[in-house]
Amino acid sequence: MGGGPAGSTTATLLAQKGLRVLLLEKSRFPRFHIGESLMPETYWPLKRLGVLDKMKASAFPRKHSVQFVSTSGKESHPFYFSETNPHESSVTWQVLRSQFDEMLLNNAREHGVDVREEMNVEEVLFEGSQAVGVVARPRGGKTENHYAKVIVDATGLNAFLSKKLKIRNPDPRLKKVAIFAHFEGGRRDPGIDEGATLVLHTPDGEGWFWYIPLPENRVSAGIVGPPEKLFARPGQAEATLNESIEQCAGVRHRLESAKRVSEIYTTSDFSFQSTRCAGDGWVLVGDAYSFLDPIYSSGVFLALKSGELAADTIGEAFEKGDFSAGQLSRFGSTLSTGMKAIRRLIYAFYTREFHFGRFVRKFPQHRKRMIDILVGNVFTDNMSDLFESLEQMCPLPEMLPPEDKKISAVEVRRNQAS
Repeated sequence: MGGGPAGSTTATLLAQKGLRVLLLEKSRFPRFHIGESLMPETYWPLKRLGVLDKMKASAFPRKHSVQFVSTSGKESHPFYFSETNPHESSVTWQVLRSQFDEMLLNNAREHGVDVREEMNVEEVLFEGSQAVGVVARPRGGKTENHYAKVIVDATGLNAFLSKKLKIRNPDPRLKKVAIFAHFEGGRRDPGIDEGATLVLHTPDGEGWFWYIPLPENRVSAGIVGPPEKLFARPGQAEATLNESIEQCAGVRHRLESAKRVSEIYTTSDFSFQSTRCAGDGWVLVGDAYSFLDPIYSSGVFLALKSGELAADTIGEAFEKGDFSAGQLSRFGSTLSTGMKAIRRLIYAFYTREFHFGRFVRKFPQHRKRMIDILVGNVFTDNMSDLFESLEQMCPLPEMLPPEDKKISAVEVRRNQAS
């Protein structure tokens, strides 16, 4: 269910294993989507999907670094990803999601996935606690039942199954909203910094801007902050965005000669985690499982990585003939380990005591570890010493609770009914 990066990745890798895969996507691609900045570690899932050559031949700007700008306007030294890794994977891309997502969906087709767009899933079918199929409706048509051994929820922030099963928990410490748009003609830095992601604190310290160079002389710019501030005037998103740009010198300077070329978009489904990544016959991937604040551009990477981990676990399930929650959730601990590292650095960002430059000056031994998180290298190393040092600068809240017990058939029926 869902043809975005998480869904197309899972589907393609399962098709590569020789399995029959049906992908149902409610939209018609290409379509607009936010989340345009990639982490360098996306290189490896993209390589496995077989799309690296297409990415290299694309017009997507190359991203060598990320740079942070303080509330006073002071710019940090860029965090160049190649500092810790001389491999070509240290340089990634800034993508137009309409083009990037369509590329991945078409790649799924090329690998034999049965892709059906404009198909809206209305219900997941259960026999007891076991998911066995879905009810879907094509645009303008009648409902159809489709049955499968495994149902993968890749419905993004709609989070179809986790909402139905009531296992989706928001993170109260990261309750943020965003207002954003695309602009043409925004200023870019010279040389290898031309494609850098900029993260700029607002002067009041309550929010931040992203500034992401895109193809076709476009940039994506958006503000993230508390809902009581950004949504204080219902229906006035454009005015709020314009005023926020005026107040942030770093963004104002870069957009002073630019023209807005998209609608004004808003989103409020920030930072949540489901208590389980899988159950009997069903799996959650990408944003349908968990969504992290976009400060470090982890969204697409975690979509691809979760799809990759889930596909391998589902492949094992077919080899064993075991589609239980115990088997299908085997990838959860690996995924959660990486997400925990990113989440804790997000918590640090939102504490007023933390500043990247100050932290690196005080703990220079951790500069590589910090870059590892910004790159997405978060699944292979123990970072406890980094976070022990981080807590000396800013108190970090406790993480979200771990996954809960297996969901019973009674709970499935009760949650769906309510």
